[in-house]
Amino acid sequence: MDLDTFSSFIVIGFLLDSMWGNQHILMGIQAILLFLISTATFFIFVPLGICKAIMDGDCLLYATLERQHFSANIFTVTKGDSSSCTYVTIFCLFLMSASIILGSYLFAVYCTRREAFGLEAAFCAPFPTQIIIHSVVLILTFIVATILTLGFHNVCYGQQGCSIVSSQAVFASSSTYGIFSIMQTAKAASWIVFLLYFVFLCLYLLRWYREKLDQRMHSSSRSKRLFMTMPAPLGYVAGVGRGATGFTTRSDIGPAREATDIVEDKNAPPPVTRQRKDSDDSDEDLNDANYDEFSGYAGSLFGNTPYDKDDEEADKIYAAIDQRMDEKRKERREQRFQEHIKKMRAERPKIQQQFSDLKRKLGTVSEQEWMSIPEVGDYRGKKARGAARAEILTPLPDSILARAAADVGHNTTVTPGVDTPAVDLEKVGRARNTLVDMRLTQAADSVAGQTVVDAVGYLTDLRSQLPPAAASVQDVQKARLLLKSVRETNPRHAPAWIASARLEEVVGRQGRSRSLMNQATEVCGAHSEDVWLESIRLQPTQARAVVAQAVAALPKSVRLWIKASELETDTGAKRRVLRRALEQVPDSIRLWKSAVELEEERDARILLSRAVECCPQSVDLWLALARLETYENAKRVLNKAREAVPTERSIWVTAARLEEAEGRLENVSRIIERSLASLRANRVEVSRSEWFTEAESAEKAGSTTTCAAIIKCVANIGVEDEEAADVWIEDATNFAEKGCIACARAMFAHALAERATNQSVWETSARFEMEHGNRSSLETLLQSAVVHCPKAETLWLMGAKSKWVGGNVDAARDILALAFKANPNSEAIWLAAVKLESETGHDERARALLKNARNSGACTGRVMMKSIKLEWATNNLDQALKLATKAVIDFPAELDKLWMMKGQLEECKNMFEDARQTYQAGLRSLPQSHHLWICLSRLFAKQKEFIRARAILEKSRLSNEGVPELWLEAVRLEKKLGNDAIARPLLAKALQSCPKAGMLWVESIFMEPKANRRGKSVEALKRCEHDPSVVCSVALLLWQERRLNKCREWFGRAIKLDPDIGDSWAFYYKFEKEHGKKDQLNVVLEKCISAEPRHGERWIAVAKNISNWRLSTKEILLRVVETLPIVETM
Repeated sequence: MDLDTFSSFIVIGFLLDSMWGNQHILMGIQAILLFLISTATFFIFVPLGICKAIMDGDCLLYATLERQHFSANIFTVTKGDSSSCTYVTIFCLFLMSASIILGSYLFAVYCTRREAFGLEAAFCAPFPTQIIIHSVVLILTFIVATILTLGFHNVCYGQQGCSIVSSQAVFASSSTYGIFSIMQTAKAASWIVFLLYFVFLCLYLLRWYREKLDQRMHSSSRSKRLFMTMPAPLGYVAGVGRGATGFTTRSDIGPAREATDIVEDKNAPPPVTRQRKDSDDSDEDLNDANYDEFSGYAGSLFGNTPYDKDDEEADKIYAAIDQRMDEKRKERREQRFQEHIKKMRAERPKIQQQFSDLKRKLGTVSEQEWMSIPEVGDYRGKKARGAARAEILTPLPDSILARAAADVGHNTTVTPGVDTPAVDLEKVGRARNTLVDMRLTQAADSVAGQTVVDAVGYLTDLRSQLPPAAASVQDVQKARLLLKSVRETNPRHAPAWIASARLEEVVGRQGRSRSLMNQATEVCGAHSEDVWLESIRLQPTQARAVVAQAVAALPKSVRLWIKASELETDTGAKRRVLRRALEQVPDSIRLWKSAVELEEERDARILLSRAVECCPQSVDLWLALARLETYENAKRVLNKAREAVPTERSIWVTAARLEEAEGRLENVSRIIERSLASLRANRVEVSRSEWFTEAESAEKAGSTTTCAAIIKCVANIGVEDEEAADVWIEDATNFAEKGCIACARAMFAHALAERATNQSVWETSARFEMEHGNRSSLETLLQSAVVHCPKAETLWLMGAKSKWVGGNVDAARDILALAFKANPNSEAIWLAAVKLESETGHDERARALLKNARNSGACTGRVMMKSIKLEWATNNLDQALKLATKAVIDFPAELDKLWMMKGQLEECKNMFEDARQTYQAGLRSLPQSHHLWICLSRLFAKQKEFIRARAILEKSRLSNEGVPELWLEAVRLEKKLGNDAIARPLLAKALQSCPKAGMLWVESIFMEPKANRRGKSVEALKRCEHDPSVVCSVALLLWQERRLNKCREWFGRAIKLDPDIGDSWAFYYKFEKEHGKKDQLNVVLEKCISAEPRHGERWIAVAKNISNWRLSTKEILLRVVETLPIVETM
């Protein structure tokens, strides 16, 4: 071994010894390794990113090479596994970021020579955890290197090897040239990262082993040192285990002292004595009379003994035991305490509880009884009453009296201190009416779904209330100084000049304002058009001269040229100005549009031809030119426009509308399909909403074929197959709401073509035709519907009803016959056929149909109900009762109407006891039917058994909580008996139980005196703002006050909320009959007939009357109007 080799080994040994003895050196080396790892990682994911960019986002790993010609080295690279590149890229980014962060931390520790801190000390302090984490990262690094190696070799060795392919091959796509050398770099860098990380992990193991050794040595040495420095325990005698005896000198114990004296030894704990009441020992009573066998002496025998650590520990233990025992007894103790409190309150209740029953009775005290209660007398003595001071009158100041007189609105001679101004009660009443009107309007806005506060108008009102700008002279001076400073700092800053001029204009210095703008045009007029425009505005008399200077200074400014044309009054002058402007700015679309608007059709065509040459990207100019050309020329113009702007859909739509206008309807769909393909080829996203907007515009322009073609081609875009039917129905509904009927019809046609067997689509389309189409289109649609959906009962019934309403009863019978064949046991079809025959006067046919239905498999509760009604209406009560008896036996729990009809038939035949038993039997089968409870109660009331009727209603409310009909029936029963004192609190309880019940609020409103009904109606609207009965009651209140326009508005809201309530229609009709015109009355009647209401208390009372069973909606409405009470006006 030579001297150099020996010296190298010595240096290496010295370095290893230094590293072993100093952990900071190891951390520094780890930091360097981490920085190298981050650098090598950079050379992995950057080549991968370059390759993906070269190959248009495809991954080269695990790709394949295909030879295009067997005799030439020409290859085609196909797409590889993109997940491999994604995994490698994400891992490399993570590893590079973590290496930089951890390396910076280790380098900081190495430079500062401090202990581990921050991330390593807080989260990765245990070395085994760090080693496990870094081992996992090392394994992932090995996997990445393996993926890169195998993935790259999979590409190359499928042919002749990477070196031959990369050097000799010619690729079909020249963009893939050079990627093999880049991937070689990434592969080599991945293995370098693996080796560096392996060394880094080894250094972590070395640091861990070194720390373990240090901890072991430190713990052994520290235990020895601590033992040697520990103080000796109290009473310790050295060598006592070997038989040595201790001795104490005076220097050890010091002078004589009592046990309570402070110990001077700093190692000895201070003595603590127990607290005593008295310091004299003679005060303790140690007599036998003070001794108890269980608890000992009453006093403390050891009160004067020292309180040492053992006593303190014992006290803590006892205290913990006492606390634990107290927690165990706490629940039981609190329970006993609560029971004791309840017992005490029962024996000795509070005064408030003693008078609670009397206070409850105050609710029944009338106003007269309350006013008749005598006042409390003056029980003071004569001397005290005689000594009372006389009343002192203090006169008011004249200013207060004058202000009060001015507020009242009349001149009154006022003597200060004596007279007071009179109050104008008329104005007070008007103010009260205004306040109530405002509250009702706010509630009405809430009903209609509108907001009361307009945000924009609110801000505008606030802005209008600001004080004038010239209110403070000091603020103006400050603003002048600031703006002057800005102008001097940057003279070419145009906004500063404009702000200064406007400030002077606001304060009224017009001359100074114009002077500033003249200076501004000289300083910054060469590059700011805003300065010139402001100068033109401030100098209206010299505007033309100023604008001439402006366009000379800025000949390319479009705004200045537009302003110059606006200043001209003659059309010819405007044309000359705009043509000069176009010579200076030929590519301004705004100038071309302004110039075209001033020209005639022939000249406009010439201008537009030149405009599209100068502005080929302006779609508006192309379309304007196409509108002015003939058909052939327009086609050429649109083709040129499509070539100039291939991404604009409106050009294609215009072309389709052009074909439709020429009558070539077969070309419309072809043009729309080509437009979608062209836009996709030019990478334009096809948006359904934008194309739907184009369809709406086409319909408004009268191009219905274009509209239908657009919807047919665009309807399927972006729609899932499972949700397609719902989406199409929603789109059609939105079109109908916007008034685009052709668009909606086209959407329904597309939906029916795609979902021909979907019943909901057919039903929605039929309802649409009923509302927006005619009878022929509806019947054509329904004929197709029943062919595709023969089991859809609703479609058959709609077709039959359409024929019946049109007067073709035989066609309606034929449709129902076909429906019977398709649905032999359909209850709805049987009942529809019965209704058709009965309402056309063929009772025998209806009876035969019902008999067949009862004998077939379609016998249901509703069939039995219709059978009973038919016999009852034809005055065949015995047969009706027989059928009712059979119905309640066969269908006891299906329909409560069967029990009600049986009971009512028995009442008609004066069989009251049988009717009562029927209702009771029905309640046993259907205890939740409030209709049966009400029928039973009315039966008892009819027989004058009001106590039993009241008991029935109370029992019904117990079994049916929260049913407002039962509460309302109970209140009306008390009102019928004249018990208003019982009805009012009962109604209050009803409103507490059912706060959202509109019928209860209506009853409450009209039970109040007329003066209190307004307030009650406002409260009712707050509780149930969308209830039509409450809204209708408010309309009646307005009717009483002769506020006819408001009343009409509220009636409209009531029928809009629920058009099925017949009472609202009846009141509305009566109102228009008394206060409206004939046209308004006919409108209400037509709307009511089309709505066909079925509910409402007064409406049902007339419609359900068996003698009115054949009346039409119009006849029922007129009869209900006759039963309405007379509305008394205030």
